[in-house]
Amino acid sequence: MLEREKLGGVLINAQHNFAWLTGGATNGIDLSRENGAASLLVTADGKRYILANNIEMPRMLDEEISVTDFEPVEYSWQDEKATARFVIDLAKSLITASEIATDYQFESKMAHCRYRLTPDEIDRYKSLGDDAGAAVSKVIKNIEPGESEIKIAEKMRYELAANGMASVVTLVAADERTSQYRHPVPTSKRWNKTLLLVTCAKRGGLIASLSRMVCIGEMPDELKHKTEAAAYVNACQMHATRPGVTGAALYQVAANAYAEKGFADEINRHHQGGASGYRTRDWVAHPTSSEVVQENQAFAWNPSITGTKVEETCILTANGIETLTASSNFPIIATVIDGQTYLSPGVLSK
Repeated sequence: MLEREKLGGVLINAQHNFAWLTGGATNGIDLSRENGAASLLVTADGKRYILANNIEMPRMLDEEISVTDFEPVEYSWQDEKATARFVIDLAKSLITASEIATDYQFESKMAHCRYRLTPDEIDRYKSLGDDAGAAVSKVIKNIEPGESEIKIAEKMRYELAANGMASVVTLVAADERTSQYRHPVPTSKRWNKTLLLVTCAKRGGLIASLSRMVCIGEMPDELKHKTEAAAYVNACQMHATRPGVTGAALYQVAANAYAEKGFADEINRHHQGGASGYRTRDWVAHPTSSEVVQENQAFAWNPSITGTKVEETCILTANGIETLTASSNFPIIATVIDGQTYLSPGVLSK
């Protein structure tokens, strides 16, 4: 990428890019910001540096970064505060070429560098998916009607944290809120009949997204019908997720699937998901998307029909598409397309 763009180097500071380039380390201190407390400099001639002030460098070298991977360049925190461009100017002084970019300037190009996951990343992603699915299953087992959405959300955050994961998106909807909002931020509302739980679980920089529907007692026929239709859309999207397919084509697959099941307008009510990895979505499938599916790329599809939702994270490898976030002992909807079976989460009756 640096050669193509005729750059001498790129300065990487965004937390998701830092995690990607370091294999899961973090430069995050203040999580209200996208930028981190240390930067990486990668040069066109193959050199790699970590730049950090004297507050952060000792911990970075002790707990996050190896000096065999990145050469440390330390500076005083006072110098850093003196000018907004201090770190950029310091990075420029380390390379012979004059042109340097930041990952904020080149985020779209940096994202393309991240898309194809390495074998190590795939292993870490599979482990994350297993643990996230298990954690949410444990939460569902230990919640009861009458609990508030906020309390259920905190139980989910706790269970994920106990396994080293952070829920960077936490949504909970009880009863009528499952139909009212596509992004139901938890409230004091108490759960009586139906419940939607959503998390985007992050560990080592990678993010796994999943949603689960729960119902007290017998499932209403309408909920069953809508969830099976959403599962069909999910299966169609998974079936169409193949190398070289564009985001626009995947959007059209979803649109056709909704229409086929009698829910044509639902695609207008929420996006359908897209490529995943070190961000919840690197790109979303939409009518004019020119992004292209690649082998060893992760995806999180999230079709929804008013009142229900289906969402899993999967990865496309040479062996096909594999779901990473399946929850054990959770109802499964099997959908067969062209002789291939795709599994989606159903609704759990408690």
